[in-house]
Amino acid sequence: MRHRQAIALLALVGLFVAVYLWLHAIGIGGAIKCGASGGCEVVQTSRWAVFLGQPVALYGVIGYVAILIVALAGLRPAALVEPGWNKLLFGLATIGFVFTLYLTYLEVFVIHVICRWCAGSALIIAVIWVVAVAALRREHGARSST
Repeated sequence: MRHRQAIALLALVGLFVAVYLWLHAIGIGGAIKCGASGGCEVVQTSRWAVFLGQPVALYGVIGYVAILIVALAGLRPAALVEPGWNKLLFGLATIGFVFTLYLTYLEVFVIHVICRWCAGSALIIAVIWVVAVAALRREHGARSST
């Protein structure tokens, strides 16, 4: 239960970050606040800031919403004993984590600039992934010992 609660909380924080970046990408959020480096603006206006015709941040919004919904649904009393929720959370977190690794690679090795907001989101999804792995391992250990 604690793993799912932690994932839900992290997904909510990640959702706020992704919405902020998405609103900026669609021209609603105004100037992005990223410190003196200006790295966020460079990253957000690069050709890699759009994927399949949509701002990359939109995929973050969708991903965090999906993780949040699954984590909250997995907290229902009847769902607490069902192993499928942890597997689904792990799957969603893995997709998000792998996509984030790709985006971080682009920032570091192609664009040569780091967006602090993007790095924050990358950290959040990485922690979600670690917690999801821990939940699966704990669940597997509990089933093995019975």
